[in-house]
Order: sequence, then structure tokens, then C-alpha cells
Amino acid sequence: MKVVCQGLELSDAVIKVTKAINGKSVSPILDGIKLTAKDDCLTLFATDLELAIEKKINAEVLVEGETVVPGKFFGELVKMLTNEQIELTLDENQKLKIKYTDGEVEKKCFSVEEYPELQRISSGGGFCILAKELKDLISKTIFSVSVDEGRPTLKGCLFEAEDYTISGVALDGYRLALVKKPLEQKADKTSIIVPARSLAELSRFLDDSDDIIHVKVENNFMMVDLEHTMIMTRLLSGDFINYRQIIPGEFDTNIIINKDQFKNSLDRASILSRGEKNNLVKLDIKENVLYLISNSDDGANLKESIAINLSGKDMTIAFNSRYLLDCMKAIDDEFIKINLNTPVNPCVITPCDKEEYLYLILPVRMV
Repeated sequence: MKVVCQGLELSDAVIKVTKAINGKSVSPILDGIKLTAKDDCLTLFATDLELAIEKKINAEVLVEGETVVPGKFFGELVKMLTNEQIELTLDENQKLKIKYTDGEVEKKCFSVEEYPELQRISSGGGFCILAKELKDLISKTIFSVSVDEGRPTLKGCLFEAEDYTISGVALDGYRLALVKKPLEQKADKTSIIVPARSLAELSRFLDDSDDIIHVKVENNFMMVDLEHTMIMTRLLSGDFINYRQIIPGEFDTNIIINKDQFKNSLDRASILSRGEKNNLVKLDIKENVLYLISNSDDGANLKESIAINLSGKDMTIAFNSRYLLDCMKAIDDEFIKINLNTPVNPCVITPCDKEEYLYLILPVRMV
């Protein structure tokens, strides 16, 4: 193999594909990056067998070939060569020579025959969605994913696609996020659980464009092809919680509130509650005013009032301020609707006039 490429492009590609290396592999070769030189293109590929990322860059291929280079070493080296033209040459002893303007480095590589080959998804089911909609779907749900190792299916987001709509659902036992987005083509009924880590990495490659993204699903794998980049992930197996039965259908108290005013008050209140048990903030709802109250163990107190539109009963209820703030950061609407029943029943946050999202948060019992 002999190939010439630009250091900046190579460094950028290495940074992207190494996100698929978890650093905890028992097999050293899985800490490597597979390089394939063919057809005026250098392809970089990395996987930990759960997540795989492939990136193609333009290159002058003098001799076709492939190898697996140690990932950490290669990444640290090429990030120092972003202003260089780099020549990569592999000899018959699997030694890679990395040549640049003022010098060269040699490194023993792994045999490509030892590297695992993941079967690509060629057809199968899936769905088509705009890049900006998929990015928004991920950002509005992923923060509610569980980190509990004992509940593996909750460490991912449930994607349910049917006809022209996809729903993303995440929950961790204390809160639930449900977001709906339109699809660009009619989809067969599809239900998959995508690991949160894979979604986080996928989101880094997505922009706010109207480009149509084709998401393919087959044999417990999901693949997204983004022209010069491919991301493939193994899906989580098992049954997701029946989230629909958790969401209340009726409410005794409904308030409409300015989202930014509520968020700003929560930001200030969280300064007091930070480090305290449950990050507690209390909402005292009376007539058309919401009083937001926060106290700290060192005697600091905060009380702010926000004008609201109240329908139903007065209510006093407490929450973990972080859970409320996470929702507020994800919501773009000027006004939101907060739906309540009792101080011990879930709170449900929705838009005022559409059904794009729903956030459910369990309250904290007040003593």
C-alpha cells in the first residue's frame, strides 16, 4: 500500500472514527484503525463491535492495499501533521512508514486478516428523515436515557416509525421524553432500541440541513450512510417499557408559562439547590402566579414569581431542578403547558397547541 493525502483531512477523519473505539477492549486489534487505499480514496474504519464508524477522504493511491494501524499512536501523530502532506507506505512485513516534510515514522501494524468484518446493511427496513429533524429528535430525548447497568434496554432510545411519523422515547425511571418527527417517505412499522452512545456520536455528524438521511435497519443493526461517512450500530435487544401506560390521560391543573422566564428562574434556583439532596425546587401555584422557591442548607433562600395562565386547582409540588432544566433547554417554544394532578403524581410538559413532544417528570415528596 502506498497513498498520499493531506494531513488536515487525515487528522479530521481519525478523530471521527476513533469515537468508535472504547479503549476497554480485551483484543488490541480493536483499538486499531483499518486503513484501505483504493480508487483514489483512503477509507478509515474503526469499531468496538457495538459501534462502527467509517470515513472516506480524497487521496492519491499509488499502490492499493490495507492494514490496521494502532489507533492511539496514529491519532496522536497525525494531529501534529495537519499542515503537512503525508505519504503512507506499507511494506511486506506490515510496517507502515508515515512520511512528511521533515521526517518519517515507522510503526508495526496489525494484519488486516485478524480485524473483524462487519456485514453491511444492503437493504432491509428503515426510514427517511431530514438531517435537522433527526438531530433534533436525538437532542430532545437523549438526556433522559438511563445509565443504570441493571436496565440495559433503558440505556437507549426507542425509535418507533410508522407511515410518515417517527417517535423517539427515552426514560430513566424518574423522567420520560417523547418526541415525534415527520418522515420523508412512508415507512413500514419499525420498532428499535438504539444505544445512547451511538446516537450521541451520530448526532455529531448531523447538521441542520434539509438533506434526506436514509436510516437502514436489518438483523439487529442500524446503519446511517452520510455520503463520505458511515455509522453502524448494534441495536439493544429486549422489550422496552410500555411507556404509554405511564402517561396520564387527564389532569386537574394546567398552567401555561413563558418557557424562558421559567428556565431563567430555574437557573437561579439551581445555584442554591446545587449539591443539596435531590436539587429540590418547589413550585407554589396560586391563582395566576407560580412561585418558585429554593432553599439551601446554609440558609440561602430564593423566591421568584412568574405570571401564568392557570386552569384548575392551586398546587404546591416539588421537583429535582435538573430534570426541569434539561427539558427547558431542549424546548424551543416561547410558551409551554405544564399539566398536573397531585403533588405525588407525574408532571407532564407539552406544547400549547401541537403534539411534537411530551416530557414527564416524577415529583419529589415534600416532608
